[in-house]
Amino acid sequence: MNKPNLNGESFGRTPDGRAASLYTLENEHLCVRITDYGGRMASLEAPDRDGARIPVALGFDTVEDYVMAGKPFGALLGRTSNRIAGGRFSLDGRRYDLVKNEGDHTLQGGGVFGKVLWEVAAAHVSELVLTHVSADGDQGYPGELEIRATYRLEGATLWLELEARTSKPTVVSLSAHPYFNLRGVDAGSVLDHEFTIAANAFLPTDAKQIPTGERCDVTATPFDFRRPMTAAARIRQPDPQLLYAKGYDHYFILDPAENEAPRFAARATDPVSGRSLDILTTQSGLQFYTGNNLDGTIAGRGGIYRQSAAFSFEPQGFPNAPNQRDFPSVVLRPDEVYRHSIGYAFGVFESGT
Repeated sequence: MNKPNLNGESFGRTPDGRAASLYTLENEHLCVRITDYGGRMASLEAPDRDGARIPVALGFDTVEDYVMAGKPFGALLGRTSNRIAGGRFSLDGRRYDLVKNEGDHTLQGGGVFGKVLWEVAAAHVSELVLTHVSADGDQGYPGELEIRATYRLEGATLWLELEARTSKPTVVSLSAHPYFNLRGVDAGSVLDHEFTIAANAFLPTDAKQIPTGERCDVTATPFDFRRPMTAAARIRQPDPQLLYAKGYDHYFILDPAENEAPRFAARATDPVSGRSLDILTTQSGLQFYTGNNLDGTIAGRGGIYRQSAAFSFEPQGFPNAPNQRDFPSVVLRPDEVYRHSIGYAFGVFESGT
């Protein structure tokens, strides 16, 4: 095992000329490389059933490549993950207009968290702590928001712990957007991976992928992943929801947590390599995305990224929650601390089991 560089390796320069770095967390199970540019998971290597460890997270080799790609590969997401309808919301009787970066809507908080250079508060062989201060009014959001993102290796699990404090009442729903292909980044489609999601309901959307406010039972729909099912089995069904998103790009509602500990949310398995990935979280649900907008115009580690070259599980609060009174609140006030965890737990299984 090569000794990780705890001071960070050169990773290119941001568009404004600042030097970015790449940090390596490694143990006998996993090797994870994270850049301070957007707090991005640039690479993750996990073993297959024969012990061969290869990259299973899509990514790039320099900041310049990430800038050219223009998508949130591996990035930290905020201030609000997912979509805010109309790029606006009201809080305590006041309306806030946000930066719109997806037509008339706001996606991933304007997309800026994945483009800023995060401060490195601590770097160790098994832990990297990043911080960022989002100014009052950043992308239209109220309050100065102090964010702390901690990546930590524990055995075969990579933990991401997200904390935030605000100077004014605001809305917060942080997450991360790694793209995984458990067969390897050069393996092509993930549609024959098997997926399990511990959700009895999902949020249907309109044609612009804004949640309608309904909660739909997954029973007898293409969205029932309570038992292992490949994405390919139903992704081509003529369901309006799949047509809107060009595949799966939907929020699945987890059962209420019994305590504050992270709980099982979802699993992906690849029958060829034997790799598995469990997602653990303290969040109320997660977005499941099958790489529908990867259109072959971007080449990264492993070659050209085409549709369904990877999947993503993004634990987060309900999308568009500030505009839906019946959704769980994502409001954060100055006397509160936002704190949520995501676990990426890798494993292997024998063929046929």
